[in-house]
Amino acid sequence: MYVIGIGGVWLLARRRAKEPGFIWTASNVEDLVFYTALGLVIGGRLGYMLFYSFPAFIQDPLMLFRVWEGGMAFHGGLLGALGAMWLFARKQKCAFFAVTDFIARYVPIGLFTGRIGNFINGELWGKPTDVPWAMVFPDAGPEPRHPSQLYEAFLEGIVLFVALQWLSRRSPPTMAVSGLFLLLYGVFRFLVEFVRLPDAHIGYLAFGWLTMGQVLSFPMIVLGVLLLFLAYRRPVPSRLRTDES
Repeated sequence: MYVIGIGGVWLLARRRAKEPGFIWTASNVEDLVFYTALGLVIGGRLGYMLFYSFPAFIQDPLMLFRVWEGGMAFHGGLLGALGAMWLFARKQKCAFFAVTDFIARYVPIGLFTGRIGNFINGELWGKPTDVPWAMVFPDAGPEPRHPSQLYEAFLEGIVLFVALQWLSRRSPPTMAVSGLFLLLYGVFRFLVEFVRLPDAHIGYLAFGWLTMGQVLSFPMIVLGVLLLFLAYRRPVPSRLRTDES
């Protein structure tokens, strides 16, 4: 699913590079997708170790390399991808937020395929429920549960993709697309966490409902609102440009 998701991002981003007036070449876009994918994988693995398995990681640091045992965290992947995009922007002498605005509109493709992968694996299931679409997962006991993976695939993948494409087609100011991505993903993830069971070894952090996913998503919501405020306070047309221009 990682391959399908990254491949989908690559195809759409490369097609965008071929449109008239686009400042980057297809080769530049391919480099950006490679940088971002590498940062995503490395950051996702490190993020899972630090956010969700830190005590075990301290006792056994080599578990970082046992990728066949599973363990990836979106929030860590986001940080890794942002770091990779910063390096790319610096190398190409482009404005950082112009790069993030460009790639953000395609990220939901990878989020969608990732959540479908979670569903296929029968992992990250939801709480027991009696809704008509509840499902019994092989390793989750006999109770019907929320298919929270599909909720996230729909919200983080389809709805987020449509929203970002809609905004991108309206010549938004710089930082607006990035801000909307952070805001909507953070809100969607925060809400789905109410019906998704937390990792068993972490459980709820407080109040009998607060999860690590919500704690990590809240700063995304705040930063998204801040970026949108700054973007529309002093609008600058969103375009790929060099720092010197």
